[in-house]
Amino acid sequence: MNIRRGDAIFLKAFAIWVSFIPIAILNGLIRERILVPMIGHRFALPLSGISCASLFFLLTYLALPWLGTLKVVQYRMIGLGWFVMTVLFGFLFGRLVAHKSWGELFQAYNILTGNLWLLVMAVIAVSPSIAARSRGLIE
Repeated sequence: MNIRRGDAIFLKAFAIWVSFIPIAILNGLIRERILVPMIGHRFALPLSGISCASLFFLLTYLALPWLGTLKVVQYRMIGLGWFVMTVLFGFLFGRLVAHKSWGELFQAYNILTGNLWLLVMAVIAVSPSIAARSRGLIE
């Protein structure tokens, strides 16, 4: 089977993004089962956001060479794609599987509650271009 380079990049970038899902789930389980009982929800929530963002950046940094050397605009598009897929996944999963209300879903974006999901989303969006630049993968 002959896959065009653009299609291969898309599939590889999608595979990297899919690997974010178990990281996010594990991060949430650790927060709820370990951190909340130890330090309370007030401190566990932002700590969990920082750890999730850090893990996503680390995964991006380690996996990016798999995509090869690309133009900076391609890395920015990958970050934007990951951002959009993460938002869609969060809302679709939250509504259809977890049966959460819209209000509950939007609470994840309220930094005043200590939830740093917006930080995580920003990291998802910019990680490909930052990691690529730091690894010398920009054409």
